[in-house]
Amino acid sequence: MKRESFGSRLGFLLVSAGCAIGIGNVWRFPYVTGECGGSVFVLFYLLFLIIMGAPVLTMELAVGRAGQGSALAAYRRLEPEGSKWHIHGIFCMLGCYLLMMYYTTVSGWMVSYFFKFAIGTFDGLDPDGVGGVFGALLGNAPEMAAWMAVTVLLGFFVVSLGLQNGLERITKVMMGCLLVLILVLAVHSVTLKGAAEGLKFYLLPDWQRATEKGLGKVITAAMNQSFFTLSLGIGSMEIFGSYMSKDKTVLGESLNICALDTFVALMSGFIIFPACFSFGVQPDQGPALIFVTLPNVFVNMAGGRVWGTLFFLFMTFASFSTVIAVFENLIACCIDNFQWSRSKAVLWNAVFVLLASLPCVLGYNVLSGFHPLPGKDILDTEDFIVSNLLLPVGAMVYTLFCVSRLGWGYDNFVGESNHGEGARLSHGGVLKGYLQFVLPVLILVILVQGLLP
Repeated sequence: MKRESFGSRLGFLLVSAGCAIGIGNVWRFPYVTGECGGSVFVLFYLLFLIIMGAPVLTMELAVGRAGQGSALAAYRRLEPEGSKWHIHGIFCMLGCYLLMMYYTTVSGWMVSYFFKFAIGTFDGLDPDGVGGVFGALLGNAPEMAAWMAVTVLLGFFVVSLGLQNGLERITKVMMGCLLVLILVLAVHSVTLKGAAEGLKFYLLPDWQRATEKGLGKVITAAMNQSFFTLSLGIGSMEIFGSYMSKDKTVLGESLNICALDTFVALMSGFIIFPACFSFGVQPDQGPALIFVTLPNVFVNMAGGRVWGTLFFLFMTFASFSTVIAVFENLIACCIDNFQWSRSKAVLWNAVFVLLASLPCVLGYNVLSGFHPLPGKDILDTEDFIVSNLLLPVGAMVYTLFCVSRLGWGYDNFVGESNHGEGARLSHGGVLKGYLQFVLPVLILVILVQGLLP
């Protein structure tokens, strides 16, 4: 059977970027930027994106394009005879399932808030009332389950239509709307009265703030953000390499994906900081920023119902583009490894993901007293396993597979990456030494730092 492929280069770039662009671009990047000295953090983030994020992304996509399959199948085709690199492909599949077991719940929150703003739920509420909306949502298991189910069923419906007719076509529309929305929201925010203070806080390098945080912590935070923003290590990007054409180099396309992902992250700062400072509130970390702080800003803003609706439409597109991209990975894994039809893979995966996502939904109400890891609820536990363990370990495996003679090998990796037009990797010299010896150490730093208390 001939393997599916994207209908256009634009489709590949937007789908791959859509997988990388997610909730973390909006609620984590601006907060960490502000906490770590504004553009001091941004400069370190861009540096590590180039020297860490882009190389590992290139490796993951190159394995996919050369292996012409999902992670497990690609490893089996490329690994030396008798080696066991393909075992990581199993963990990639498990990692994608685990990611969707909580990401679908959070994506459901976005859809819920989009409708809540659209129908006027927040109109006339005071700050306590705005915060109470999120608390009420978390405490209402049937409502949360319903929004999660909408996300799951709609996502699997999209991928059931096929790569070009479903994932590529829908993602092109969503990403186009997302980019327009983020520009409209950013222009509106920077024109608010008092927005200048927010822009100063965001854009001017504040070495004093960075020093108070600790320069080492700022650098580590930049490493983490540059790495985790691309969701590397569990094969969620690798699958799109298997659908790539040979017309462009893998490195060149990786840099384009990084650029799109970074654009969304940077622009989210132009939305959040001016808006928060215009209304005298400090941006908070995590869910509170999106579901408490910003709704309070919108409520007090002229035309806030419209702007809140547009913002959560943007957030819905950002989260849903990741959901359907990872669903495609799960479908491809089943097709490649079990020889299932697409319709059979969609049916079984939809049922499994629906059921497997319920513990996260119930973790805020029925199972609120259950903490699988000390101090962590179900969502935080699932996120910890994916973000702090599976992603860095997986990235290490991809890196060693591509640069080691015991794996695919550096020359094979570079040969695949350089096939086509665009930016190229060198076959030796400083770059080879960096990828073989320095990059694994940097990934190890991220892994150790993430596992420490």
